[in-house]
Amino acid sequence: MDIHNTFLPHTDPDASLAFYRDVLGFEVRLDVGQGAMRWITVAPQGAATSIVLYPPAADPGVTEDEQRTITEMMAKGTFATIVLSTPTLDADFDRIAAAGAEVVQEPTDQPYGLRDAAFRDPAGNQVRLNQASS
Repeated sequence: MDIHNTFLPHTDPDASLAFYRDVLGFEVRLDVGQGAMRWITVAPQGAATSIVLYPPAADPGVTEDEQRTITEMMAKGTFATIVLSTPTLDADFDRIAAAGAEVVQEPTDQPYGLRDAAFRDPAGNQVRLNQASS
């Protein structure tokens, strides 16, 4: 088995597309739907696993109360997280911060052998960058 897709919600498909494509440099593999109801599949060049940016309101199994909770959690940055790996954490972090991403954590050496940093995407999802210590 392998992971094919993972899903992150978006609140503004154009802002999310610009962030993942233009700021992170991911390729766009699919962009389906229209208006706020778009599913956008992005991934680093050549990666097997991709991220589907989706409109959380489109899930018919989510009640109105649950939708309000999801919206509140997204606004606080506590609903979804993705962890990305990079060999150039500091340079990538500087580039992403310079593009205006909301910084959650500056690059930090962790006692468990990683250097990591975090910021939020336009929907509030936490995006963590990890670099293994040499």
